[in-house]
This record gives sequence, C-alpha cells and structure tokens, in this order.
Amino acid sequence: MERSANKNLVVGILAHVDAGKTTLAEGILYTSGKIRNLGRVDHKDAFLDTFALEKERGITIFSKQAKVQLGEWDITLLDTPGHVDFSAEMERTLQVLDYAILVISGADGVQGHVRTLWQLLKRYEVPVFLFVNKMDQEGTDRQKLLEELQKQLEERCVLFGAWDGHPNEMRQREEQLEELAMCDETLMEEYLERGELSQESIAEAIAERKVFPCYFGSALKLWGVEEFLLSLQSHLLQPEYPKEFGAKVFKIARDNTGNRLTYLKVTGGELKVKMPVTYAGSMESEKADQLRIYEGSSFTTADVVTAGGICAVTGLTRTYIGQGLGYERENEAPTLEPVLTYQLLLPEGEDPIKVLGQLRKLEEEEPLYHILWKEEVQEIHVQVMGEVQLEVLKRILADRFALEVSFGAGSIVYKETIAEPVVGIGHFEPLRHYAEVHLLLEPGEPGSGLQFASVCSEDILDKNWQRLIMTHLEEKSHVGVLTGSQITDMRIVLLAGRAHIKHTEGGDFRQATYRAVRHGLRRGKNVLLEPVFSFVLELPTELLGRAMSDVQRMHGSFETPETIGETSILKGKAPVATMRDYQREVNAYTRGRGRFSCTVTGYEPCHNAEEVLAQTGYDPDLDTQNPASSVFCAHGAGFIVDWDRVEEYAHVAVKGLKLPGEGRSDVREELQEAALRASGGVPQKQNVSDYITQEEIDEIFNRTYGQKNTERNRFRKYHCNRTEPGNSGYISNEKYHTSTKKEDYLLVDGYNIIFAWDELRELAAHNIDSARDKLIDIMSNYQGYLGSTLIIVFDAYKVKGNPGAVQRYHNIYVVYTKEAETADQYIEKTVHEIGKKYHVTVATSDALEQMIIWGDGAARMSARGLKEAVDAADFRLREQYLEKNVSVHYQPFAEDKV
Repeated sequence: MERSANKNLVVGILAHVDAGKTTLAEGILYTSGKIRNLGRVDHKDAFLDTFALEKERGITIFSKQAKVQLGEWDITLLDTPGHVDFSAEMERTLQVLDYAILVISGADGVQGHVRTLWQLLKRYEVPVFLFVNKMDQEGTDRQKLLEELQKQLEERCVLFGAWDGHPNEMRQREEQLEELAMCDETLMEEYLERGELSQESIAEAIAERKVFPCYFGSALKLWGVEEFLLSLQSHLLQPEYPKEFGAKVFKIARDNTGNRLTYLKVTGGELKVKMPVTYAGSMESEKADQLRIYEGSSFTTADVVTAGGICAVTGLTRTYIGQGLGYERENEAPTLEPVLTYQLLLPEGEDPIKVLGQLRKLEEEEPLYHILWKEEVQEIHVQVMGEVQLEVLKRILADRFALEVSFGAGSIVYKETIAEPVVGIGHFEPLRHYAEVHLLLEPGEPGSGLQFASVCSEDILDKNWQRLIMTHLEEKSHVGVLTGSQITDMRIVLLAGRAHIKHTEGGDFRQATYRAVRHGLRRGKNVLLEPVFSFVLELPTELLGRAMSDVQRMHGSFETPETIGETSILKGKAPVATMRDYQREVNAYTRGRGRFSCTVTGYEPCHNAEEVLAQTGYDPDLDTQNPASSVFCAHGAGFIVDWDRVEEYAHVAVKGLKLPGEGRSDVREELQEAALRASGGVPQKQNVSDYITQEEIDEIFNRTYGQKNTERNRFRKYHCNRTEPGNSGYISNEKYHTSTKKEDYLLVDGYNIIFAWDELRELAAHNIDSARDKLIDIMSNYQGYLGSTLIIVFDAYKVKGNPGAVQRYHNIYVVYTKEAETADQYIEKTVHEIGKKYHVTVATSDALEQMIIWGDGAARMSARGLKEAVDAADFRLREQYLEKNVSVHYQPFAEDKV
C-alpha cells in the first residue's frame, strides 16, 4: 500500500454480540464531531440503529454507514451485525473494507464468534485494529486480556495504548518498539539501525497484517476513544487504485418508496451520475440514475464518487451481492451458510406463488435467506442461521407485504457427497436433438465445495460445447440421492462428450449434463453430511465431568481439558442437531457461572444417517425434477433408458479408465492432476518432513550414474534447438553436446523465476510462500516429463543463523541457501563443481549469472524459455494421456439406423 492524493477509506466495526460495537461507533461519531448527542443502544437512540426491530432488541441486524473526518482521512464507517444469525451480512462487508476495528468485550474475552471473525478477516486479508471494550467493569485485567489475545488470536497483537485509570496514559515507548520489531524482519532491521521506527514503517506493517494494534478502554464512558482515534489516523495508509472504473456490490436494499438500491464500493476510477455501468463478464450496461451517500437513515446525493468511496445507486436492476462492475470480477463465495430449515406456514387462502415472488425479492437483498420451493407439495421452505433471523423475516413480511406468517418445526440443513470416484453418463436424444456427456465425480477435501474442470480433448468435443457443459455444471444447485440435499465437496471432471453437427442445441447439453451428474450419484457410494459446531465451554472445574458426559451424549468429541485455578476450559466439536439448544442447559446447571460459545465450522459425516434417511423418506426414482435416466432414439422416436443400463447404450466409450479398487489408481491420479491443471490449480502437496543430511547434499552432485541400466530422457526441442545468441529460450554451447551419456541436471533460480512469470509474480504480491509452493509443484510435474535431476534454489541468506537445507519433495530437490549465501552463489559454485562431469542447465534471467555459468560449461535457459518448455510438456502429457485412456466409439445416430 502507498499513500495517494485520494484519502477515502472504508473502515468496518466488527464484534461478538453485546461487546459494545455500536456503542463504540457512537463514541467515534461523537468524538469526531459527527453527532452532537451521544446515543445509546439501551436508550434506543443509537445513530446507526435505524430499523425498528434493532431498537427493540438492542442488536444490529443490517450494516449501516456514516462518514467521519479524521484529520486528512475521509472515512466511511460501516457498523456490521454482531449476532451470529446475521453474520453473512457482516461477511459481505469484509470484501469492501480497507481496515477493520474488532471490538472485544473485556468482561468476556475472546468468545467463539470472535474466533470466526478473526478467521474471516484473515481470509479476506483485512488489516485489523483491536479495541478491548468495557474495561470499566470490575474484574477486567488488561495484561491477562492481552495475553489471551496473543494466545488465541495472534501473537503479534501489540499494545498501542490503554486506559489505566488515568486518561491518555501511554506505555513506555521503548518497550513498544521492541515488541513491534519482533513482529517483522523489516521492522527489526530498521530498529537495530536507527533505534526508532517511523510512523510510515509501522503503518506499512499494520496494512500488511504483520502487526495488530490493541487498545483498551470503555466506549460507554468514552475512556480511551479519543486516544484510539488519534492513533488510528496516524497509522492508516491509502490503497492505490487503478484509473479504470471498477466497483464491488456488497448489499441490495430498497428505500421507503420501494426504489431498488445497489450498495457498492468504487475500486477504480470514478462513478458519475448517468454514467453507463458495465456488468463484469458481459457487455450489458445500465445507467446509474442517482448516487446516494447514506448516513444512518438519511442520505445526500452526489454527482461523482471517487475510488475508495461507498455509495448506494439507483437505476441498476440486474445487480446482485458479490458482483463485480467494470474491471472487477465476481467476489469470493461466502463461507458462512445457513444450517437450519423451516417450513413457511401461510394464512389460509394465501397464494403461495404470490408469496414466493415476494420472498425472492427479500432473498435478493439477504442471500442468507435461502428460499426453497417444493413444487410437488406446493410448500415454501426457508433456510436460516438461527431463530432470531426467523423473527426478523416475520417482521419484514408483516411490515412490507402485510403478510402474517408462522413457521413449522425447524430441521437441520444436510448435505451429501461421495466416498469414491465414479463416472456418470448423461445422454439426451429425443428426435432431432442430441448430446452425450461423460463426467468423473471424485470426493474433494472437506469444505472445498464443488470444483469443475475438463480433460476432454477438443478433437472429441468442440471447446464451445465444453464451455457450455461447464456453465451447466455451475448454474444449478445439484442435489444428492440420499435425502435430496445439496451436494458438496466434490470434483466434477468432464472426460468426454459428443454433439451432432446438425441436431445439437444448447439445451440438449443442459439435459445431458444434469443427467450425467445424477447418474454418477446413483452409481456411487454416497455419504450424508451434517453441520458441526466447534465449541468452547468455560465452567467451574467441579462441573467438568458433567460437561464431558454431555458432549459424549451429543455424539461430540473434545480435546484434553485445560484447568486454570478453579475454572476448566473444554474445547471440541459436536453436531449442530444435538448441540443447538445446549446454551440453556449450560446456564441452568452452572447457575450462570459457565460461558459457552460455538460456531459452525463445516460439515462432517452424519452421526445418525440411517435415522435421518428414514425420517426424510426421499426416493430418488420419484424425483422427476432430477432424473438419472437418459433418453435415446431408435426408429424415429425417443425412449428412456433407466440409470442402471445407460452404459450399455452410450455412444462414447472411455477406454482404459480404472478407478481405485480396479487396479489402475494411477489413472485416477493422472485425471486429478490434469483436472487441476485445467482449472488453474496445482495438486495438493503431501507433508514433507524428510530433510536430508549434508552428506546427501554432496551425494546429489558427486554420485555417478554410469551403472544405470536405463538412460534418462534427453532434453526435448525446447532444450536442444535454441542456439541463437540472445534467444529467450535455451542457449546451448558446443561442449554440452560432445557426450550423449552424461547425466542431465536442471538448476532453477527460484525467486528469479517467480518474479519473471506473470502468474507467480501476481501471487507473490499477496503471498510469497504460496508462489514458492506453486513453483515447486510446477517443477515437480515438469521433472516427471523431463527425467533429469531437477534442483530449485531459493535465497535464505537473510535468515539469521540459517544453516541451509535441502528438502526432498517427491521427485525434485529444493535447496534453501545458508546465511550470507545467495542463490546465485550457490548455483555458480555447484555448476563449477559438476559442470565438467554432467550436462548442467541453469534456468535464470540474471544476465551476469548466465555469463558466469556459461564459462563453467553449463547451458543457459531464460525464465521465458523455461515457461515455454513447461507449457509444451504439459500439452504433450495431456495428449499422451488422452491417446492412452480416451477413445471414442461412435454408434450410428438414430436417423442413420432408420
């Protein structure tokens, strides 16, 4: 981040419910001079709580905004919901925040939802300032709370200021500087050199999430609020924005007159009134009729909103939450999902179709209301996070549509996945229509959702048809065959398909794709998943036995209890179905002395699957909306083939594919890696703990391969045919080719390649570790094609006391140089030692290093040349796989048979 002329920033306030988040927001508005009277939540006059139910319940339900001037900074302050039932509203705002203020109750410490917020802030890479509130209450201990933050959240939480009984008391500067220097190597170097740290350096570390400033005070009594604001404005940095227009949509709402409002953050250029706004991924555009700057319940209009600003726009009718406008792409899918479902009970005589239309409008504004329409029984079901959300929905329907509703008994939102890979086939061939699709369905990692890829050759199926199949896979919420619940945690790979030159239409592939997914599920081994809570229970030690018995009764698990004095802390996991009402039990048997917090952490295999299946009574054969059968054609008419006989009729045969348990698991691995490459990803690495000794390091370069019975692959055309001086690819010298029996080595200058390849350089800008891991994976795949000994060298010379190491990763070696030794020096030394005995190639774009290694008898390859070679190898491997494993056997079309 850099400072720029534009001083717009978006700062969000987040907290666990009842931590005092809205009270702090009021304190910030009052201290900064924005409001004249200090509102209070319990007095129902808070500036940012504008919804009637918010005033009644004393909680924030919808995110609100206000403009605050802090010195040179024009800040949009976003107050987000703290109650877990409305956490999706909070998560959506994270994608537009420049900074976050995380409020923690000094009386309660780090609660369950605080840990969830911390993980979300980490996921969206939002810099964080922490304000520990309610320090005016008895029993609060600043030092213990700070240690708790460092232990449970991040050890780089550093005390910046605190209210200690004396307003504006600051801690000793030297002590603070020492702690800051320990957070980051750059800060440490500056501190050792100058004995001081500049405000710019500290602000940069905060912006890069290397430091998390902590403040203590009382928002209700305004203790520490002014000090916090002074420190805040001196530690902010302005992001750099592009000149091209872009924006992120984070909220959809309607005003009192029914006008549709699109809340967005401008992330590039500027947005003007009546300016055409282009939707990402399409050429469609609409005009921005009005730009509104909201503050609480009121707003002012603006003619232009510059980058970094937040506004509500009228006139945009096709926007949705998470959408990108202009150059922006679609935002990440939210991680928080509803886990409870309720039937909506309508008043007698009310038309469910009409109500469904009204609910769809609400779903557009609040996607966490998952509205399900069950056609066969004409019922509306609503998926929500909790019962408080139901109360809000009931109130909104009454206020906006004069509709009095009630809800049936709640049940759990289950999901389904598969345990083993399986192939699904979908064929759709009524008269004058034709499409066939073959899909590989594989289990994915827990929490990975659905991933789609293709390894189908364009010789088998045109690229346009493949794109259409991918669109159909992504557009639908596919359901399983156990309970009809949504499927998740799977990879779906397009293996093959077929289209007709005259009779295939887009809708044909939609039918074939849906049926292929369903066919695979019917053939596969399915698993029912249920949502799981991660819980923390703090209670008197004498009640620990009761709590452990309760967790076991609820089919949960727990870690070894931690005992501190007369209090014990129990952490673990348990199904939502069994633990959802446990808070009341804790309050009862601990008589208010226990603290229980829990958050949904994902889905795991259901503890009582057979019981759930019996209660659900779902029959996949009766689900006419999701057929697993296929439609074939004979004698001029279409006929249906049941799912268990589709393979006999299919027109495309995938030969050679054997799944685990059938003797060819290597094919499955090839498919998985090819699918990941096609989707832009890389295979997951195994844990590596086998570091080799210095003797083994020497052995890499000194051993002789003359006794090997088989000769390794020689370099392909990208390694041997580029002899022109200055060529971007491989540059050989004559001595290199004098002996064809020499062993091949490829040394790769790791960081030089990372910063030379566009995709790795972009990744490194966000996370250098991820870029390094991705290069290692790419080189590991490449070595499998190349056959040479491949060594990647990374600089570690700045790491104090680093002895250097060589890590064996699959089929390659990864070298980390020792202290005071650069990658260049290591490569030059290695080439000098082994260049006369072996064929050595060095991949680097460092001109000086190229000249040195040339003199030692090694060949040179530029970063660009290595990229071309890797791409060529990937292409060839894909061709070889398809030649070996996929062949298409055509049967005559129905019209030919006739």
